[in-house]
Amino acid sequence: VHLSPVDTPTQTVRSHTLTISPEPAARSQTTDAFGNLRTFFSLQAPHEVLTVTADTRVDTRAPAPLPDDPAWQMQTWEAVRDHFRYRARAPYDPASEFLFASPHVPRDDAFTAFARPAFENGLPMLSAVLALMERIHSGLTYETASTEVNTPALVALAQGKGVCQDFAHIMTGCLRSLGLPARYVSGYLLTEPPPGQPRLIGADASHAWVALWCPGAGWIDIDPTNDLQPGSGHITLAWGRDYGDVCPLRGVILGGGGHGVEVAVTVMPVEEGPPPRRGGRPARAADAPD
Repeated sequence: VHLSPVDTPTQTVRSHTLTISPEPAARSQTTDAFGNLRTFFSLQAPHEVLTVTADTRVDTRAPAPLPDDPAWQMQTWEAVRDHFRYRARAPYDPASEFLFASPHVPRDDAFTAFARPAFENGLPMLSAVLALMERIHSGLTYETASTEVNTPALVALAQGKGVCQDFAHIMTGCLRSLGLPARYVSGYLLTEPPPGQPRLIGADASHAWVALWCPGAGWIDIDPTNDLQPGSGHITLAWGRDYGDVCPLRGVILGGGGHGVEVAVTVMPVEEGPPPRRGGRPARAADAPD
């Protein structure tokens, strides 16, 4: 289970509970290779329903301003790419881990071809990345149920539509195919209900975006689904090479019959108080991407 957020420069976790029912026979929490908290559990008795509920209170804040350094601001994307090219006896940069292909995000010429119009020769790094973000946002259609969790990113790119997971995978693939390190970020997004309508429990969904490493500035978050740089409305849950590293709930079920999954996510300011439940059902927070 990847449902336990950690403190970051833009958020502080005030409280967190992860409730599993039925009570697991064994349960433990570790930190993975990327710094995320993950929980392992096992159920060894027959059961008809498994409920996993994450309840978290987080203080969020806007990202710190980017360095006011003309040398960094004018740093070209080619200079960043060259920084990560292999050179004998060059110092190791941990961000290099996010240059390589991963199970859900290959490095491919199709990604390079799609991204190249945004990466003009000599363009400052951040300007090129923002141009790619806008290109993905305007060139692809957000369409619920147009893909599944295992739809390859190249398929989503070819069909020109998908959901936030696909947008994040496509942008990550584009950046890596150009030789730039990028990681997949899983989290939540604070949304506002329609005017005059109450906020409903379970009406939200989890979200995904991308973080790019820039020497001199660190990790910079980019949200291609919404064509913006994440602010205090984005809550980071976990990050990795792709969705497979941060899947909210994954495991093995042994037994007869079939099974189904119900998912509900609620993100709200604490001063609003508890909203009504969606459809009168208990909310289940065994989270999944939108």
